[in-house]
Amino acid sequence: MNGILLVSKPKDYTSRDIVNIVSKHLGTKKIGHTGTLDPLATGVLVLCIGKATKFAEILTAESKEYIAEVCLGTETDTYDITGTVLKEEDVSITKEDIEKALSFFHKTYLQQVPIYAAVKVNGKKLYEYAREGIEITPPSKEVTIQNIELLGEPSYQNGKTYFKMKCTVSKGTYIRSLIHDIASYLEVPGTMQELERTKQGPYLIEDTFTLEEIEKGEYQLMPFLTALDKFPKVTVGEEIEAKIHNGAVLENEYGQLPLVFINQTGHPLALYKEYKENLIKPWKMF
Repeated sequence: MNGILLVSKPKDYTSRDIVNIVSKHLGTKKIGHTGTLDPLATGVLVLCIGKATKFAEILTAESKEYIAEVCLGTETDTYDITGTVLKEEDVSITKEDIEKALSFFHKTYLQQVPIYAAVKVNGKKLYEYAREGIEITPPSKEVTIQNIELLGEPSYQNGKTYFKMKCTVSKGTYIRSLIHDIASYLEVPGTMQELERTKQGPYLIEDTFTLEEIEKGEYQLMPFLTALDKFPKVTVGEEIEAKIHNGAVLENEYGQLPLVFINQTGHPLALYKEYKENLIKPWKMF
């Protein structure tokens, strides 16, 4: 069994839970996901099965689209509503100020990883430090907010300001941290109320299958070679094909990278990437 399965992850499941459930149903252990969703989050979880697991790295690197609900007026230690409340105050922020804040974060910047995350520092996960009460400065990494916009009108309830936003972000972006940063820009407490991943790379929420559908057998696997659709393709003759089968480093006479080499019968051979000046090397062999 080889292919890509698009799952609609429900709330209160970890990504690992979903992998385990699908693995048991499909009767295979060769399965993995391509981007963690917190238990609070729902939406697109892309699973690679069988030979498709070799594409997991490629799919994980894809940009992702989310719809998030934000609560301004409450701050938690996890940066989402499931955490322990650290600050709480009455907050009323105008639509114009929210839009200004969102616009400010339409950029590339250094984002600090939330303390409740599985990222390791000195061989230990951040959330383990947090649970043990050990203070540590989380690492920061460069992320790109490719698009961000307010959805609808803000609402005001019980002294808090709520709004929904849609954003497209690069690999490794924490929406919890983005919301924390937006609230800091507005100089108020803030936290993530809800989160839905609506798109990962070319894969859309409307193309996903629920756990119930998967358990009933009402699903379809996507061919794993669809993961290569975005890359340029070059057809080669038998001489170059033989070199590719042997994992040869080739001169870059082909332009845009990475690229997929295809034999004369249309079968993909390998995905190549830049190696050294004017040289390319295999990234994934098929």
